[in-house]
Amino acid sequence: MRYMIAKPSEYLIVTGSGISDIKLVKKGWIWPMQSARSFDISPMNYSFDVQAMSIEKLPFTLPAVFTIGPRDDPESLKRYAKLIASHDMSGHHVTDLIKGVVEGETRVLAAGMSMEEVFKGTKTFKQEVFDKVQLELDQFGLHIYNANIKQLVDIKGYEYFSYLGQKTQQEAANQAKIDVSEAKYKGDTGAKVREGLTLQNKAKVEAETLNRN
Repeated sequence: MRYMIAKPSEYLIVTGSGISDIKLVKKGWIWPMQSARSFDISPMNYSFDVQAMSIEKLPFTLPAVFTIGPRDDPESLKRYAKLIASHDMSGHHVTDLIKGVVEGETRVLAAGMSMEEVFKGTKTFKQEVFDKVQLELDQFGLHIYNANIKQLVDIKGYEYFSYLGQKTQQEAANQAKIDVSEAKYKGDTGAKVREGLTLQNKAKVEAETLNRN
């Protein structure tokens, strides 16, 4: 019999005599015919360059960094303890599992969208990727604490995002020129109107002066 205490970022998994499934505790006595081991719940960073393809079969890359760890609630911790805790969070097993979820959800989502929809709805696309990945990770008791989904990147030979970006910049530049021209036109027109009114008022004053004389 021994008394065990987990570190602040750890829990103890206790199994054996008198326990039907598993028991998660921060500290406690471990009785004969029981075993206990600790697991850490500190989140870790996972970086991926996910390759996906739009509905037109145009490929692109989605660079992303996810900060993922166990969700600190009883049900999630229990799922994590059973399915993941025996593996190293930085090891190939967990990394491949998370990468598979991220790649799978990104590819499914992208396959139903045109490249222009992905480009114009980048913020929405990234949020949907986040939501779908989190939904899948829930079954393992994992939680996304932070996600940095970066700017979508063209694959060499398919510079579609670059083209759309240039097109958007050109459209913005053209619109700016139109706005400047319209403002100048309105300014010139206003000046001419004011000049006309000034001349009219001057003629009116001169006419009234002559009449008095």
